[in-house]
Amino acid sequence: MATVTSAEANPQPRVYFQTPSGTDDSDVPVRKQGRVTVKYDRKELRKRLNLEEWIIDQLTDLYDCEEEAIPELEIDVDELLDMPSDKERAIRVKDLLVDCYKPTDGFVAALLEKVRGMQKLNTPPKKIDLTP
Repeated sequence: MATVTSAEANPQPRVYFQTPSGTDDSDVPVRKQGRVTVKYDRKELRKRLNLEEWIIDQLTDLYDCEEEAIPELEIDVDELLDMPSDKERAIRVKDLLVDCYKPTDGFVAALLEKVRGMQKLNTPPKKIDLTP
């Protein structure tokens, strides 16, 4: 059962879990409290977010429309970072923008410049607890 303290008693509400009355705690297995951590570099995440916002702004200009009306396309930064050369990256982005009627060379060049200094975001490995 969860209990929530009132806002008057404490400025930040807290939730406490209690065992319902009439149950025996000896049957309940004890679980370790887990930790939630993020192992990504906050600076890289900020750079990635800024890049994604820049891409959206540029695409709205290229397609001359609102963000919601941009054609369904996905510019995957990690995919671009996996490619061995800027030439291959440029070809990939131009293929994605094939429906755009405006010139895309300036966007592609600027995007490649921004991607060049970035790192690929790898999913942090999960820790496996093998203890029973």
